[in-house]
Amino acid sequence: TIVLAIALFKTFKHLEVVTKMSSIETEYRLRPWVGPTSGIQRMNNSINGSVQFSITIKNFGDLPASSVKAKSIVSTKPLSKESLKASLSEFNLGPLLPHMEKSYWFFVDNSMWDNISNGDDPMFVAIYFEYPSVVGSNGYGMISEYNKNNQTFVHKEMWIDYPQTSLK
Repeated sequence: TIVLAIALFKTFKHLEVVTKMSSIETEYRLRPWVGPTSGIQRMNNSINGSVQFSITIKNFGDLPASSVKAKSIVSTKPLSKESLKASLSEFNLGPLLPHMEKSYWFFVDNSMWDNISNGDDPMFVAIYFEYPSVVGSNGYGMISEYNKNNQTFVHKEMWIDYPQTSLK
């Protein structure tokens, strides 16, 4: 009887550990993971007197992201994460299924673009993609600077936001 009681106790302890590992796997692995697949690229067309840029994002996760929202800001002054906390216009990209890609476009006013391309003004872009998951709100953000010599963007800072969960 004592051996049976010890075996039963150890079985329950093992089941507790397995359940804990399953919940950790669900919270971190089995969730959407949205991020860029390419750098920021200039499009050949202009819309309403603005120069158009594009970045492609993908859901690398095993679960769909039900609603991806994009925020961006363009400035001639250096940007930080706090720049994205200002009231910016959001664009809803909609759902993003596993391994699905979508493009996000942002625009730079022609007068600003002329000062950047012909003058000495730098250009900084901050982009943030926010998407929900089972455990809360997640996000991917990046701050990039335009390099006039190569006509490309250099990523200065990138980060991932995900809900902090207890691993007790």
